[in-house]
Amino acid sequence: MNALERWTVDFYDFNSPPPDTEALGLSAFGDLHTRAIRNGARHGTPVMLSPSGRPDTRINLFFREGRMATSQPGTWRRYAYTLVVWLDFLDAVGTTWDQATVRDVEAFKDWRITDARNTERVRPTSFDTDRAGLNSFYAWASSRFEITNPVATVRVDDEMSTARAYGRGRRDPLRPAGSTSRQVKWLLRDALEQWRDIGLRGYGFDGLRRPGRLGGGFNEDRDTAFVDGLYGTGLRLREWASVLDVELPASGGERMGTAWLAAKCVKGGRAGRTYWIPRRVLQAVESYSDPLEGSRNEVIRRAQREGRYERLHGARIVTSHDPRTRRLQVAAPHGSESMALDELAPDDRRLLFRRTSEGLEPLWVWLSVNGLPKKPHSWEDTFDAANRRIAEAWLRTSDPQGVLSGAGREQARRECPLWMTPHMCRHSFALKWFSVLSLLEERRLEGFSPDEVEDFRDQLGDIWLQLAMLLGHSHPDTTRDHYLEPFTGLQVSYLMALLDDDEKSGVDTLVRIFARHGGSVVAAGAAR
Repeated sequence: MNALERWTVDFYDFNSPPPDTEALGLSAFGDLHTRAIRNGARHGTPVMLSPSGRPDTRINLFFREGRMATSQPGTWRRYAYTLVVWLDFLDAVGTTWDQATVRDVEAFKDWRITDARNTERVRPTSFDTDRAGLNSFYAWASSRFEITNPVATVRVDDEMSTARAYGRGRRDPLRPAGSTSRQVKWLLRDALEQWRDIGLRGYGFDGLRRPGRLGGGFNEDRDTAFVDGLYGTGLRLREWASVLDVELPASGGERMGTAWLAAKCVKGGRAGRTYWIPRRVLQAVESYSDPLEGSRNEVIRRAQREGRYERLHGARIVTSHDPRTRRLQVAAPHGSESMALDELAPDDRRLLFRRTSEGLEPLWVWLSVNGLPKKPHSWEDTFDAANRRIAEAWLRTSDPQGVLSGAGREQARRECPLWMTPHMCRHSFALKWFSVLSLLEERRLEGFSPDEVEDFRDQLGDIWLQLAMLLGHSHPDTTRDHYLEPFTGLQVSYLMALLDDDEKSGVDTLVRIFARHGGSVVAAGAAR
């Protein structure tokens, strides 16, 4: 299939002016945004088109009613892209989504994960997202249109009730074996730094910058600060990508600064929470934002000169900020209005600007090359590009004379041991703090009797409770079962015996022990 024969998806953007229907000869349609809202669309709602250019209204209805209608734009985006890939696959095998069978879904799983003819194969964890999205879609379509659900899986309602009753769901027959906690990956500190240096800063596996390359590109300071922040704070991608400059503390004398994560940026959006930022991360963000040397100020000035901010539809001008109440004063037609930072979702935050002597300036920290706020999901592209650069660097190391054929070169790229996803930073944060907390608990409980130890943990909480607080989980079981479950099989007392007094050395030693047991840790790659 070529690009013109595929299903496509777009998303409603109510922050941009609607198309001029009169200029298009479609004046009978009226204002397209008003029409879309009347039909159940929200900002970010997907619109899917078939290869013929016509929509299937039944598919698009999935995102506009029931449970999906109240989901977050990030969920819509993941499910929409899953459906696009699924629909393209069905077109290729000669069937339609409302006629698909269990065999079609099993063939789709094989094609996505293992079929050598597919040059865009995914890991089992990625297919797990496909499986969940297809099951939700067909569970809805079954109820709405009496279409048979071909996804051989535990029913959504059964899975949820079982999870509530027993703390976990039944084994899903379509879920790949590799999609369980065995696929959770962490990075050692040196691997993280090597990934950052090669993927974002233009170094090679030999530790040297490539000839003719002075750095990792114009956005090197932005990208390295962002990655350091993911690893240093443990925040999810969407959370760290949505912060405003007024929400970050200044880097001072303390090793860890504290900040507030707004409720509408937290996964689930139930309540905001405190999180901690290492001083070196704050310093990296300040370097990126430096008025003289940082790339952020440069893209802002360029956007101001080109009038991008003034033309932005729906921009709100912030006149003041009260850090104690976490509220903004925003210019309104008849004065000003107060806004709580907790109530501002990422799409609202991207429209917040302050007026300076140079012109409008965004409060959103992370900016694209054009000076506009960088959308959270676009960071996935940054990580993908870095992984490709690292694979190319590994190929140069593996084949310095360039003698490998096309297939051999592709195989060498696939064998690259160093790669990373945004969520691996969060898992690495969790493992690092598990190690630190284990070390601290072991030392402070020396000499206590078993009963006293139990008393102590009842009063102050065990390691899992403290980790849940650091990660923003509502229950420690989430931390234990989904982040570090394989690690719990090792006795902490055994691990502590191998640690020395230096924190960095101790933490790395602890993590390396697990690497030898499970192979779930990505370590730095060595030059061949």
